[in-house]
Amino acid sequence: MALESFKAQISMLLEEMVNQPEDQHEIQEQLREKLREMRAMGLPLPDDLVTLEKRLDDDFYAAGN
Repeated sequence: MALESFKAQISMLLEEMVNQPEDQHEIQEQLREKLREMRAMGLPLPDDLVTLEKRLDDDFYAAGN
């Protein structure tokens, strides 16, 4: 049950990233938090989300933050 809830929440966050690009940084942080929660609960992380997380981190650090 928890996995499906996380998937739904992550799906909403990804949709917000597309629809509200001005809030992209905040949404990225929310996405990272959801992935941390999933890891803490021992839930499997979909490969595409792990790849996305890495890309977000790479982009963040490339921007000089």
